[in-house]
Amino acid sequence: METDERRDAASAGGIAEVSRGLWVEEPAARYRMPDPVRTAAVRAVIIAAVTLIQAMVAFLSTLAGSWLAFPMVLSSVASTVVATWGVLDVWVTRQVWNQRHGVVSAPSSTARQLRRERRRARRAARSAAREAARIRRRGRRHRNNRLSEA
Repeated sequence: METDERRDAASAGGIAEVSRGLWVEEPAARYRMPDPVRTAAVRAVIIAAVTLIQAMVAFLSTLAGSWLAFPMVLSSVASTVVATWGVLDVWVTRQVWNQRHGVVSAPSSTARQLRRERRRARRAARSAAREAARIRRRGRRHRNNRLSEA
């Protein structure tokens, strides 16, 4: 209910009751990152922020003609290399975590289920074949009995 609708409802028929809680729990769209990956990501963001600040200071120092411009440009270049390393660190840490802790893969469980279904089908086919053989044997016995009686 929007604010205007509440005002209209309140003015038309008294006070409108809005039954929406203060805190609404919503399921997460994605799972939380593992701790080592999150730590690497925070480190990469901090390094990237420092790199951007250094680049901005280098640019402004250059415009102002300050002696600080050259050292800041050099440190910005070095910081860019470190920031690239930080981003790669996040990627590598994530890959290593996935390998070590084994993300549950759906294909293996699907294959397991398909094997179970095939096994059930084979068992059913075998039991049906046994039953058919039993019926055939019974039929032969009955025919033989009838022939011997006649």
